[in-house]
Amino acid sequence: MRIAGVDIPDEKRIEASLPKIFGVGPVNVRRILSEAGVDPNIRTKNLSKDGVASIQKALETIPTGGNLRQIELENIKRLKDIGCYRGHRHIQNLPVRGQRTRSNARTKRGKRKTIGAVRKDMALRMARTAKVIPKEETGK
Repeated sequence: MRIAGVDIPDEKRIEASLPKIFGVGPVNVRRILSEAGVDPNIRTKNLSKDGVASIQKALETIPTGGNLRQIELENIKRLKDIGCYRGHRHIQNLPVRGQRTRSNARTKRGKRKTIGAVRKDMALRMARTAKVIPKEETGK
């Protein structure tokens, strides 16, 4: 079955299958089903056409899918444009809500990049190219 442009699993209860739609969570599901007058325990495959139509009508009242993503992008763009702290954190690709970044935040910052750790032989080579190191005397 397809509701709001998303394929809904047929074997699950309608209460468990509606959260597959982006922007619909457990709280919204209960509100939508009570508004549509549909039993939450009914399987999706056993839903009547009237039930599907009433669910779709109730879903139109909340932003879902692409519309919700567009709203989120506009909100982030607004934060960046006004130059607030949260906007700067979005620009720098760092956590926005006060999480620590010294040891965590790998999801937001990406893969680790080692800075400043140079092996001993590489450091000697870099030093030789930077300045002339006198060769060791042969003991004459």
